[in-house]
Amino acid sequence: MAGASSRMAPRVAVLMGGLSAEREVSLVSGRECASALREAGYRVVEVDCDLDLPALLSEIKPDVCFNALHGRWGEDGCVQGILEWLRIPYTHSGVLASALAMDKAKAKEVYAAAGLPIVESVLAAREAVEAGHVLKPPYVVKPNNEGSSVGVYIVREGANAPRMAEAMPATVMVETYAPGRELSVSVLGDRALGVTDIITDGWYDYDAKYKPGGSRHELPANMPKDVTEACLDYALRAHRALGCRGLSRTDIRWDDTRGLDGLILLETNTQPGMTPTSLAPEQAAHVGISFPELCAWLVEDASCDR
Repeated sequence: MAGASSRMAPRVAVLMGGLSAEREVSLVSGRECASALREAGYRVVEVDCDLDLPALLSEIKPDVCFNALHGRWGEDGCVQGILEWLRIPYTHSGVLASALAMDKAKAKEVYAAAGLPIVESVLAAREAVEAGHVLKPPYVVKPNNEGSSVGVYIVREGANAPRMAEAMPATVMVETYAPGRELSVSVLGDRALGVTDIITDGWYDYDAKYKPGGSRHELPANMPKDVTEACLDYALRAHRALGCRGLSRTDIRWDDTRGLDGLILLETNTQPGMTPTSLAPEQAAHVGISFPELCAWLVEDASCDR
């Protein structure tokens, strides 16, 4: 994987920050990617995205936009639509795949159609979820269109219905709790990179994902060969079924008492974190792709009409 050549290096606008609940993590991802792209020889402009993004990009006139945004507006098809309108090539997935993957209910429909294993889930009004159990406990309540474990509630057997924060949306997803180990597989292009076993003292929440020491990553995961191969296959099939491009990461739960039958797909992230504790850069490094090489690959893969 080569970076910028001896010709005039492309001018890359790294989109970061944004307006979502994951703004701070996106800023960290963006700065890491900007630094790596400079190391790879690109001309880089860091762009903290706001409502004036179209005008700002028209002024900057980048050759490529590197999308390091996380959460709503950055990975749900919105910014991708802006970049399509402006005809600026961009990294990662396009409008449709981004919107599908961000909508957990729609993504599960795609998984099911592709024959991938999922658990029962329903969309329900927040008031109904707080009034009583809409699924038999244990179950998980979460926003239908957020990432990074933002706003996740686990309701155990014997517990009351959850009282949720005011920031939770009017409609939430309720899904049967999938016990077991937390696994994750990144896909780059058309290649599943590896399986990481994420080990934490509790739930793999926002702090466990992004704070140093919040979790331990075992790569490659210590699992039977057939389970490893199934995880790689499922992640690649999810990437393809959703129409993802560039880099994605699919999260999987595995009940190791049930063998292959214990594998459940949770969701696919079209904008995986690119922080020092993030999974995708670790998996790329594990197969010999350095962080600058990973970022350069994404820039060279950028296009419109994704």
